[in-house]
Amino acid sequence: MGRSLTLAAISGALLSVRDVSIRFGGIVALDRVSFDVAEGSILGLIGPNGAGKTTLFNCVTRLYRPSAGQIIFDGRDLLGDRPHQIVSRGVARTFQNVELFRRMTVLDNVLVGLHTEVSRTRFDWLGTALGLPWTRRGERRARERALEALEDVGLAGLADRQVAGLSFGTQKAIELARALASRPRLLLLDEPAGGLNHQEVGELAELLRRLHSSYRLTLVLVEHHMNLVMNVSDRVVVLHFGRKIAEGSPQQVQEDRGVIEAYLGTAEAPGQSSPGHPGPTVPSAG
Repeated sequence: MGRSLTLAAISGALLSVRDVSIRFGGIVALDRVSFDVAEGSILGLIGPNGAGKTTLFNCVTRLYRPSAGQIIFDGRDLLGDRPHQIVSRGVARTFQNVELFRRMTVLDNVLVGLHTEVSRTRFDWLGTALGLPWTRRGERRARERALEALEDVGLAGLADRQVAGLSFGTQKAIELARALASRPRLLLLDEPAGGLNHQEVGELAELLRRLHSSYRLTLVLVEHHMNLVMNVSDRVVVLHFGRKIAEGSPQQVQEDRGVIEAYLGTAEAPGQSSPGHPGPTVPSAG
């Protein structure tokens, strides 16, 4: 472990995935996957359907435990943590399918993402019930941060609206605000452009660039809209059937023959498109 931690420190990586493997029965979902994510960078994680992208996210956030390997974040192996501790370490994520409480308000959904900070001990419920000063202060700070996150994604005006009935794109932005409210150092975005139209995808790209700069975030982006990935990423990692088949700059990955064949089986690379077409996509599961 010491050697891996030293290598991560030398490389300047905030996140280091080292030989991570996981299987489900006879299916190998990830097979000795390794890569680094430099602090302050945007890394695109792409691959066809079933490549293992979301499985990797689930390993980083401890929803799954790999059968082998290490996941090192800021010099600490996350596999020693419990799932509920990951947010407090500085890691947040969104999901492929929007995970919101539809009968709650937009603001309350964002506040859910701050529950670990509002309730730090098992007795905090008592302080809340009694209205003790320190719990009121904590709740006020949480509300301020939630409203700030909604402002940053352009939804401050919807804070008191119930989630049910809002557009899918708006719900995606609410989920993003909930992740931002925890003030993460590392943000994992699982198909944030899923279900968005071409114009909305362009707006999302601008939003990600702005949030990356203003929050000083390190981003890992799983996405099947190749134009989005290639336009915002500093580096791209490609998975195929659980294995890493390519890694490099967006241009290097687009020119990689193995990547082209994995996606399309043709000479048209990911990210290339004809006029008026948003570019090839990959099925959303992964």
